[in-house]
Amino acid sequence: MAKVTRDDVARLAGTSTAVVSYVINNGPRPVAPATRERVLAAIKELGYRPDRVAQAMASRRTDLIGLIVPDARQPFFGEMAHAVEQAASERGKMVLVGNSDYVAEREVHYLRAFLGMRVSGLILVSHALNDLAAAEIDAWDARMVLLHERPEAIDDVAVVTDDLGGAQLAVRHLLEHGNAYVACVGGTAETPAVGDPVSDHVEGWRRAMEDAGVPTEGRLFEAPYNRYDAYRVGLGILSGPDRPPAIFCSTDDQAIGVLRAARELRIDVPGELAVVGFDDIKEAALTDPPMTTVASDRSAMARTAVDLILDDGLRVAGSQRERLKIFPSELVTRRSCGCG
Repeated sequence: MAKVTRDDVARLAGTSTAVVSYVINNGPRPVAPATRERVLAAIKELGYRPDRVAQAMASRRTDLIGLIVPDARQPFFGEMAHAVEQAASERGKMVLVGNSDYVAEREVHYLRAFLGMRVSGLILVSHALNDLAAAEIDAWDARMVLLHERPEAIDDVAVVTDDLGGAQLAVRHLLEHGNAYVACVGGTAETPAVGDPVSDHVEGWRRAMEDAGVPTEGRLFEAPYNRYDAYRVGLGILSGPDRPPAIFCSTDDQAIGVLRAARELRIDVPGELAVVGFDDIKEAALTDPPMTTVASDRSAMARTAVDLILDDGLRVAGSQRERLKIFPSELVTRRSCGCG
């Protein structure tokens, strides 16, 4: 049986192959409703299926967007990936997801793989983009948007949260509750000092404490971003002789680990200890007690990143202000800080 072609559809619909293409691709030119209906009816009658591989070879672009995240098992990155997938689906695109596991070589591996597939663009959540990865992107002249983090090695358009301001909101709130000071669970020694949200969270904590005239020395604790390691760190902090009255955690996942440690040590939250996180993952509302945290509009951020790749946003974003899209942070109060 002969393969049905776009020419066959055009003949049956009584139109040109260009119009058939506009209907299939939903643009770039508008098609009159009656003509569109004839084309769709012809496609259905003939059983036509577009050859996406041939289209990609001709246009040097596919209907795919590459998304690289550090670890989709972590709720924040899983929710962010889902938001990107939804935004891409609204634009008729599919998303390929790669997990770098915070390893630079894996990040470069996915960069090369996705770029080799001629993706429409890349959305990169990079813990610490290195020079090799930056050179790879430059070599392919890729359409790319940085999301959530803005590594120092590259100056591409970035869509981020006001991490510094959000952390200050959280710490000021804890101090206003009457806590003498606030301890901070930050990142690790490998956390980049510039362009990383956790570094900004720590700096926001430091500034809020200093503005209130409260010392920070000896009150910053290192912990990986996951709840399991943060639980072990939390046990150490809360078992010591100088147990803090309040803890600000750089991520909700860390805060979940600290809450588990407090529960195991029979420390009442918020009666004896106030805890605040950052990210407002869905689980934050279901912890015991429900967690106060800092939120941003991840859906809007994901949609902005997708639109920048697919539209002309990357071409017109020339100035520093245009190249950095900052979404505001909002404090979401629940019982873990003493509210409610």
